[in-house]
Amino acid sequence: MKNAITLALVALALCPVPALAEEAEPKWSLAIHGGAGTLDRAEMTPEKRAAYEAALQAALDAGRAVLAAGGSAMDAVKAAIIPMEDSPLFNAGRGAVFTWEGENELDASIMDGRDRSAGAVAGVKTVKNPILLADTVRTASPHVFMMGKGAEAFAAEKGFAVTPPEWFATPARREALERMKAEKLSALDVDLKFGTVGAVALDQSGNLAAGTSTGGMTGKRWGRIGDAPVIGAGTYADNRACAVSATGWGEYFLRVGVAHEICAKLRMAPAAGAQKIADDVMAEVAALGGDGGVILVTPAGEALYSFNTNGMYRGRATSAGVNEVAIFGGEEKASTTPDH
Repeated sequence: MKNAITLALVALALCPVPALAEEAEPKWSLAIHGGAGTLDRAEMTPEKRAAYEAALQAALDAGRAVLAAGGSAMDAVKAAIIPMEDSPLFNAGRGAVFTWEGENELDASIMDGRDRSAGAVAGVKTVKNPILLADTVRTASPHVFMMGKGAEAFAAEKGFAVTPPEWFATPARREALERMKAEKLSALDVDLKFGTVGAVALDQSGNLAAGTSTGGMTGKRWGRIGDAPVIGAGTYADNRACAVSATGWGEYFLRVGVAHEICAKLRMAPAAGAQKIADDVMAEVAALGGDGGVILVTPAGEALYSFNTNGMYRGRATSAGVNEVAIFGGEEKASTTPDH
């Protein structure tokens, strides 16, 4: 009997450890957007597509590098948004649309899912990368939201360089404003694409973050502010549920409280699934008359999109090997959930 027990113990020791006992590899996920809207396939020349895909991939690579190296979701979000703020292809930072008065007014917000700390700025004209100022509001002030000259004064106190208006202005955006005025068009007639940019991330520590940056709508007047800088409408992050960044017709996203609505529904009813919840909220926006889209990541590592337009400039990358950028609907090729 004793020998039988000894042989059994030896056999057990020689057996390989089951895969389930292995420690799971840390996972991370990232999704970005560069605007959603009515995109014309006929006008999407190979050269234009290549330019947008390259810009999206550069932003995706910047955020992915942070996450793959074990960096924070907050740092990844900033790293992904900055290249898009600096690109004239998007309506954020350089390349922002013009107000009715012919100025570029910038809005941005950012949120940390660990403690739901947040920072936001609206109507700033002299800050090269508004997403960095929004994060400084979050980390170096007692406030969440600053606007206009007050936000610029705060930026100067914190060492931000004053960026001249020439940096932000581009001929294409100026032409859109001039056409809008000359032909008495609405902002939607010249803004077929809402070029707001954003990023959402899950890092290897399981923390979530979201950020959004925009120039608003062409010809905006009276200090108009959309959803992008509003915590809960255009941006929201909560480790218990998800991180969301939105792009679209801001007035409707504000009325629905899109970003918070998605996170709250997912936190209260996770069994419904993140994709269905996001789709349902975007359907609510559509029912009111608005359009646009969202990107989101979940604690499980899902990196998802939902939009009710025919296209959204977007991309996603995960630790499972997903790496894609897309423009029109139905162009995704890869799985969205890391398999660890």
